[in-house]
Amino acid sequence: MSLFKVNQEKCKRDGICAKECPTKIISFTDEKFPTPVENAEEYCLNCGHCVAVCPHSALTLNKIILDDYPLVQKHLLPSGETIKEFLKSRRSIRKYQKKAVSHDLLAELIDLGRFAPTGSNKQQVHWIVFEDTAKIHQLSSLVIEWVKLMVKKIPDPITVKRMERLVSSWENGEDRIVHGAPHLIVTHASSNQPSASSDCVIALTYLELYAFSKGLGTCWAGYLTSAANAYAPLREALGLPEGHKCYGAAMLGYPQYQYNRIPDRNAPLVTWI
Repeated sequence: MSLFKVNQEKCKRDGICAKECPTKIISFTDEKFPTPVENAEEYCLNCGHCVAVCPHSALTLNKIILDDYPLVQKHLLPSGETIKEFLKSRRSIRKYQKKAVSHDLLAELIDLGRFAPTGSNKQQVHWIVFEDTAKIHQLSSLVIEWVKLMVKKIPDPITVKRMERLVSSWENGEDRIVHGAPHLIVTHASSNQPSASSDCVIALTYLELYAFSKGLGTCWAGYLTSAANAYAPLREALGLPEGHKCYGAAMLGYPQYQYNRIPDRNAPLVTWI
């Protein structure tokens, strides 16, 4: 069976599909309709570029029904200025309302995250979503256990002081690991995959930006991410599969406070060549 089908009545033989194919598995000449090259199935990423880019809806992959490719709603796309303001006004949230996010909305966030780009279209990002605040508190306590162990091993006095403050806050009833967030979202993937780290980070970034558009707040849980890959009890509590690493974690919930201004940032560290 051919990798893809071409509707010859719709195809205008403009060659766009062949030009856009990232693995160059579409053969095209002006005299013929697009056809798969030899062993095309072996090299196809199933990325859907060929189907998505065709302006005539003339090409379909055998594994994907054309109706599974909804048309881009261009009238919904934001302007550059809107995106710029959106990105600049996003803040890391560390104070949350004692209000749970609905399961349906959490599922919607995860669903959006799957549209993030992944290396070779592997789509290898795994998610763990914590909705139980007691379980999240347990995870924070395990991170604190790891911090106490690390304090004895780290030579840098500044880092030691920061970690000691985390422990002190915890002992005084303040959680500075996930800041009392009602939800925690963890991404993980097989450590054998070359792009696993960037895939998970990009997917989690997609999720947190979409969360901001939904009135939610997020903050990356750096201490928990570090501890997850170094402390066996936390790894077990997270339920990470054998051979997987945690590549990112974010706390999530409704912000207790709203931000009204955009603080400036340092000038970009850039080299122009």
